[in-house]
Amino acid sequence: MSTTACAGAETHVLTEPRPTAQELWHRYHRQADSTAENALVLQYLPLVRTVLGRLAMTLPDHVDQDDLNSAGLIGLLHALRNFDPSAGTSFETYARVRIRGAMLDELRRMDWVSRTVHEKARRIQDAMGRLEQELGRPPKELEMAKELKLSVPEYAQMLEETRPATFVCLDAVCASETGDSGTLYEVVAGTTEEGPVEQVSHRELKRVILERLKELPDIQRKVLALYYGEDLRLREIAEAFGLTESRICQIHAQAILSIRSYLQRFEAGMVPAAQGSKRP
Repeated sequence: MSTTACAGAETHVLTEPRPTAQELWHRYHRQADSTAENALVLQYLPLVRTVLGRLAMTLPDHVDQDDLNSAGLIGLLHALRNFDPSAGTSFETYARVRIRGAMLDELRRMDWVSRTVHEKARRIQDAMGRLEQELGRPPKELEMAKELKLSVPEYAQMLEETRPATFVCLDAVCASETGDSGTLYEVVAGTTEEGPVEQVSHRELKRVILERLKELPDIQRKVLALYYGEDLRLREIAEAFGLTESRICQIHAQAILSIRSYLQRFEAGMVPAAQGSKRP
């Protein structure tokens, strides 16, 4: 073959349009072959990098991100094989939850959050519960510092130290009485539930979380909305508010621990009827 012919063939290959995601899905559902599956994995590979990038901001240096990336790829593959387009949920939303869940499972396997961090998060959460029962509202930072016998800067530092634990709180497994399980992140993200009992459980959990969100200070609600709803990075949120990234982390931590404290009291039947219906 002449050089000109080779160049022409190469140009043809390079300019051949890549199939769209819709075309790949159609081929995958029709044939379910490995070629279509590999093409879809490549199409959605940026989702793995995005989820890892956001999660990596909360991790200590010793955590191997290559292991998390591998776990995320497995999560993406499982998402592809289990996704039901007739459920009405976008694949991107479904895949993000599965990828993040796979990475968090890997983190739990590593046991990367120290016992000290868990203990500090529990101290803050317990103090929040006590104060809220007394005050009838989410406590302020000054009130929390006083309850913990700390100065406000010391309390802020304590919140900063609980950062690894609080950034996975929305992904902690929540087991129902029936043995079904899900994550708060899944519930808020609105992914598909399977059975009627699980649907009721998730709806109730979502209602309680949303109820709690309405009671949080405005800046805490906005930080959670931007981080979990808009997928903004901490640095971007900090720039939007004109605050430091460390301060945004502290606001996030207090909001998440407040939600967990509320859920803990709700499960124990300690939430007043005016704030939410108790389970029968």
